[in-house]
Amino acid sequence: MKRTLMTLASAIGLAIGFAASAAAPDITPSEREKALQYLADTSKALVGATKGLSEEQWRFKPAPDRWSVAEVVEHLALLEDLFANKLSAQISGAPAGKLDAAKVDAEILAKVPDRSTKFQAPDYLVPTGRWTPSEALEHFLADRRKTASFLTSMPDLRSHVLTHPALGAMDGYEWVLAVAAHTERHTKQILEVKADPRFPANTGFIEERREQSKPAR
Repeated sequence: MKRTLMTLASAIGLAIGFAASAAAPDITPSEREKALQYLADTSKALVGATKGLSEEQWRFKPAPDRWSVAEVVEHLALLEDLFANKLSAQISGAPAGKLDAAKVDAEILAKVPDRSTKFQAPDYLVPTGRWTPSEALEHFLADRRKTASFLTSMPDLRSHVLTHPALGAMDGYEWVLAVAAHTERHTKQILEVKADPRFPANTGFIEERREQSKPAR
């Protein structure tokens, strides 16, 4: 997993470094670097939030109608797969549209990570336990690399507009921002689950601390 995250970071780092040669003419270098960094930062935060969890912790549900950490990660993997392997192609073939890019960009970055507003996930993005938690995270990271590649290789992201069912019309660049913001949103959800007072203790960590605290013989 650590090697996979390093590979993802390296790939995104290279994309940032070679942004000028793979530049979309309607996106500034700073916009592209901002989005690439957002993809990298949100991936890192997700891996950090799930690092070292026990099976019991992965599966803990704060309430019957709330998702466990494992379910949240599966949902993120499903969304990233949908974008990287289907929606990106639809965006590439979508027609142009007139948008206030600065306004829509700002709204996405403000509204999507905001956990005060709830959304109902469509059936095809609802977790069903199809992967183990580690498998779901690996799927997410593999497709996140594809998302970063789409950002750097698509020549005219601002020129293709596709409607999101909840967020409305967005251009290709804004779709990438929304995908990263979606990860930020659900990483916050994972932290909420872990903050629940009934969240299982990490017994392995406790035993290790006990051993460390024993006086030397």
